[in-house]
Amino acid sequence: MADLDYQIVEDVAKELYIRALCDLPPDVREALKKAHDRETNPTAKEIFKAIFKTIEVADKNKTLICQDTGLPIYMVKVGSQFPWNGYQIKERLAKGAERATREFPFRGSSTHPLTRINPQTSVGEGLPVVHYDFDGENDYLDILMIPKGSGSENMSTMKMFYPAHGISALKKFVIDTVFETGANPCPPGIIGIGIGGTADLVMKLAKEAIARPVGQRHPDPQIAEMEEELEEAINSMDRGPMGLGGKITTLGVHIETAYTHITQNPIAINTQCWPARRARAKIYPNGNVEYGY
Repeated sequence: MADLDYQIVEDVAKELYIRALCDLPPDVREALKKAHDRETNPTAKEIFKAIFKTIEVADKNKTLICQDTGLPIYMVKVGSQFPWNGYQIKERLAKGAERATREFPFRGSSTHPLTRINPQTSVGEGLPVVHYDFDGENDYLDILMIPKGSGSENMSTMKMFYPAHGISALKKFVIDTVFETGANPCPPGIIGIGIGGTADLVMKLAKEAIARPVGQRHPDPQIAEMEEELEEAINSMDRGPMGLGGKITTLGVHIETAYTHITQNPIAINTQCWPARRARAKIYPNGNVEYGY
């Protein structure tokens, strides 16, 4: 099998970053419209109108939906028959993210954690974040790009529970966290929850949860029921869009799970703000590229 021209991966990485920042996924647009229609609070209605105007301007001018271009995260799934070189993919994703920042151009948000020097590239040591997984059914390379702004990312939290605490403790942790974060993550967005695994895996699960199309329920009925229960509870807080009051505090609650140790039960929360941005591409072994969300 011939090796891939990895310039394609770099070009796709660049294109995905720009698309994610400028083009809101259809399911998010529809969720915002439904939220507006359900909302009864006059102030909240006006906020939704401002959100729709923001989207309209971004669509018309092909520009950013939000000034916070975030840190680049690529979730890569490698098909079983895809001719892949992991090092090449990692390098090209970084180059693509940097080219997007310099050539579009937009503000680079990556900075050294101590010196706070910003190279204006969106990359650097440890960035972009790249998560790999493998797919035994398909032959293509699936790349999902999520730019993560600090408003919502700063509200991330994780806690290690013991099994004896029970499921009710997990639910209370979610409710308390959303209540405390208030307007900071620019609601109404998506609340991603990871349950199980280890301390590092559980936060990755929460990230995967925010990338799921809005309202798409978990295939496990018990988990799906928990998503609906938490969504109803959060929307009964009367926090509303931007935390200024209203019926709709979240567009959706998504949960991803993993088996964990018999003596622990970790939970993590990662929220996505109302412009729940993401972009996806499938690269086939023949070099063809298919873009989506």
